[in-house]
Amino acid sequence: MRVSFYTLGCKVNQNETGALAQLFRQNGYTLAEPDEEADVFVVNSCTVTAGGDKKSRQWLRRAKRQYPGAVTVLTGCYPQAFPEEAAAVMEADVVMGNANRHAILRNVARALEGERVVDIAAHEKGEAFEELPMERFEGHTRAFIKVQDGCNRQCAYCVIPRARGRVRSRSEASILKELEALAAAGYKEVVFSGINLPSYGQDTGTNLTELIEHSAQVEGIERIRLGSLEPDLLSDDDITRMARTEKLCPQFHLSLQSGCTSTLRRMRRVYTAEEYAAVVKKLRQAYDGACSFTTDVIVGFPGETEEEFAESVRFVQEMKFLKVHVFPYSRREGTPAATFPDQIPEEEKARRVHVLQTAADEVRGQLAKEWSGSVDTVLLEKPLSANLFTGYTRLYLPVVVNASGAEAGQILSCRLGEWDGERCRAAAVQL
Repeated sequence: MRVSFYTLGCKVNQNETGALAQLFRQNGYTLAEPDEEADVFVVNSCTVTAGGDKKSRQWLRRAKRQYPGAVTVLTGCYPQAFPEEAAAVMEADVVMGNANRHAILRNVARALEGERVVDIAAHEKGEAFEELPMERFEGHTRAFIKVQDGCNRQCAYCVIPRARGRVRSRSEASILKELEALAAAGYKEVVFSGINLPSYGQDTGTNLTELIEHSAQVEGIERIRLGSLEPDLLSDDDITRMARTEKLCPQFHLSLQSGCTSTLRRMRRVYTAEEYAAVVKKLRQAYDGACSFTTDVIVGFPGETEEEFAESVRFVQEMKFLKVHVFPYSRREGTPAATFPDQIPEEEKARRVHVLQTAADEVRGQLAKEWSGSVDTVLLEKPLSANLFTGYTRLYLPVVVNASGAEAGQILSCRLGEWDGERCRAAAVQL
C-alpha cells in the first residue's frame, strides 16, 4: 500500500506530517510523492486563511479525479476549526481534526472497506499533549521537534486557538529521549517548534528556557534553534540564561505583526511597538550584538491608515531584521477582525506588501554585506556539486559553501563572502 501527503502551513504542520508518514511506514505503507499514484492521499490542512481551505479542497478533488479508487483524507486545522464545513467536503473519504491523530490508520482502514468516516474530536480543557515522535526527517539535515501545542491568546485576526485548543506541553523526558535518538542517528541541529512556543511549560510547571538548558546537555546535539517566539513571554531571566547556552543559535524569530502600536491594539496583541523594541535591545545586549532577528508582519489590517503603515515600515527598518515575512491581512470567518469596519481593498494590501517587503529585503542585503569577511559555523545541507553545499549560519544567513571533501550534515566554520541577493558565498576555513 502506498500513501501520499500534501502539507499546507507552518513548521508544526510539516512536523506532524512527518510523524504521520512515519506512523504509516511502521504499519507497512510506503511513501509516494504528491504527484505519484497511491492508495491513500492525505492532506494536512492549514486554516489561517480561507485560501488555505480552498487549496485543501482543490487538492482532494484532483486526487479523486485522477485516482477515483484511492482513499482521500482531510486532516489538520481546517476540519478542527470548521468541522461542519469540512465534513461537507465529499471528496474526502476520511475527515479528521488535530486531536487523536493516531486514529488515522484505523479510519483509513474503515474507508478502504467502503465506509466514509468523519471523526473530528473536539479539544477539551486539560487534554494532554499527543505524542507523535519522529526518528528521521527525509530530505533534511536538521531535525524538527514539536514540543508544544495550542494557544491561550485571542488575537483579533487569528483562528488558530479554535483549531489547536489550549496550551499543552510535551514532557521534557519525552523530548530528551527523542533528542538522544536523533543524535544517535547523526542529526547535529534540532529546531523546537510549537503553536505558541514560549508558552511551553505553562501547564506543567516548567519553561522553555529550562528545556533549552537540559537539551543542550544531550551529547551529539551541537545546535539548537527555536521557532516563532512571542516577545512579551521572554523575561529578563530567560534572555540571560539563553545567552549563556552556547548551543542555542542566536537567531530569534520574534513575532511582530505590526510596527505600529495603534494597529497592534486593534489586533489585540499584548505588547506595544516600544515594548517589542525593548526586548530586541535586551537580546542584542545579552549577545553583544552577535545575534539576528526574523519576523512576520501583516499589512492592510482593518483600519490601518497610510500613516500607520508608514510607521510600521519605519519600525521594521529600524529593527534591522535579517528576514521579514510580509503577509496581506486575510479576512477570516470566525474571528473578530472579520467584522471590523474599514476593511482595506485587496489591491491596496498588495501594494503595501510590495513596499514593506522591498524595504525589508534592502535591510537584509545590507546586513549580509556587513557580515562579509566574518567567520561563522554553517550546517551543510543540500549538495549542489562535489564541493558546493547550501546551508545556514548560526545567525540564519543562507549561504553556498565551497567545502571540498565535506558531507551534508556536517557543521563547518566558514568565512562569509559576497551576497548575491539570495545567498552569501562562503568557504570552509581551518581554525
